[in-house]
Amino acid sequence: MDFWAGALFVFQPALRTIDGAGLGLRFSPPRVRLPALPTRADLAALADLELTVDLGNAIGSCTWWRGVATLAALTYGAITLGGHPVHLPTAMQPALLPSQISLAAPDAVHPLALGATSGAHVLPTNRVSRLAEAPERPRVEVTAKLRKSDSVSSALRRAGVGTSEVGTLTDLLSGAVALKSVRPGTSLNVVLGRRENKSVPRPLESLAFRAAFDLKIEVNRTEAGALAVKRIPIAVDNTPLRVSGRVGSSLYKAARAAGVPANLVSEAIKALSHRLDISRDVRGSDRFDIIVAHRRAETGETETGNLLYAAIDGRKDAAVMRWPLNGKSQFFLSDGSSARKGLMRTPVDGAQLTSGFGFRMHPILGYSRMHKGVDFGAGMGAPVMSAAGGTVKFAGWHGGHGNYIMVDHGKGLATAYAHLSRINVRVGERVDQGERIGLVGSTGMSTGAHLHYEVWQGGKAIDPRSAKFAAGTQLAGGELGRFKAEMGKLKRVRTGGARVAMAETKADKRA
Repeated sequence: MDFWAGALFVFQPALRTIDGAGLGLRFSPPRVRLPALPTRADLAALADLELTVDLGNAIGSCTWWRGVATLAALTYGAITLGGHPVHLPTAMQPALLPSQISLAAPDAVHPLALGATSGAHVLPTNRVSRLAEAPERPRVEVTAKLRKSDSVSSALRRAGVGTSEVGTLTDLLSGAVALKSVRPGTSLNVVLGRRENKSVPRPLESLAFRAAFDLKIEVNRTEAGALAVKRIPIAVDNTPLRVSGRVGSSLYKAARAAGVPANLVSEAIKALSHRLDISRDVRGSDRFDIIVAHRRAETGETETGNLLYAAIDGRKDAAVMRWPLNGKSQFFLSDGSSARKGLMRTPVDGAQLTSGFGFRMHPILGYSRMHKGVDFGAGMGAPVMSAAGGTVKFAGWHGGHGNYIMVDHGKGLATAYAHLSRINVRVGERVDQGERIGLVGSTGMSTGAHLHYEVWQGGKAIDPRSAKFAAGTQLAGGELGRFKAEMGKLKRVRTGGARVAMAETKADKRA
């Protein structure tokens, strides 16, 4: 219905009144054409009309343009209606007092670092009955570690096992394993059961620990209530581990980068130093070969043992192997002769020769002077070893030498070590070959950390690099045959591990 039809409908009673008054006015309302009601076909077409249009489909079509117009209208309406939101006036809430904050804290959600609590404590009501004693858990799991100078029995008592049961356990375990051989740091996994009351200790339900690298021990309580010990052997692969790589800038650094423990690298350098001057005779392009005792358990643990073999490939008489002799193991060369022939040529780990023997310009005094030894550049605090077995003749301050040690090896032979940062021996003390006697330093007339090393023969200083001495022990007969067979077996061990290969590549790059 349009505007005029609505107006005539409203004013029709008034027009009739005017006509009845005889005024002669005649009004004939205009004919209003009302819109026709929609048919079923129109409703069906309206139902098929798709209001949401995919603007990524049929771009440029009428449907697409209708979708664009719909989107524009909706966007305009949203901006118009939502551009000026009405702010409802509210009253400002006063800040909470500290007492109110503490009361509300248990119901708030915030981090523990900001003082979060686990709920409020409420007073008990008359429906709460007090317990005679707090209930205990039916079982308790405890892990006790064996300390140094500790025993298995004391660790068990510390874990809560009763004294009587500790005695029983000790007797049972002694028949299965030597308890004194259990290493410090071993974890004892203890499970304690339910007890009758708090006046008695909890009974032991089970115990498990690694008694040895190849043995696990379990103790369980049987249905009859007695404790039973079970030995669980662990399969172990004893194949030695072989590591090889390029020497590069430092034999010590290259071997460490390949994964060899520091103490074994030092031992290998010490053994090879009897035959080679590591700082002069070994080049960066040479390759090292180290074999160590190694065990791998089926449970995944590994254990590295003693150094078995060390060599510098391509160097004559530069391969040594550990071999037991007269109850004590030592290193021998490939021909069966002892590697300990006279003096060690390099009495400090990871050192480089920086100054030779003879006349030279003194770096501090500024004039030519006899240099009665050789200098090895090494890091501050690097260990200094005795070049041979002997007795300490002097240990203390020695003028321009700073901290100074002289070792008498007998038969007129002596060695001296200067500029040390620390002295670890006393006068009259007996030292073995390769034993640590001090640390590298820069005391006395020195321009930097290094070791000044001297060799004295018959009271006269000689060049340590050219000194030759008598050979040591020589294997023979069947002992020599077994030695060579074992060395051949070790040389057939394959180089192992992806980690070793990766470290070898890094060492090659540094070279």
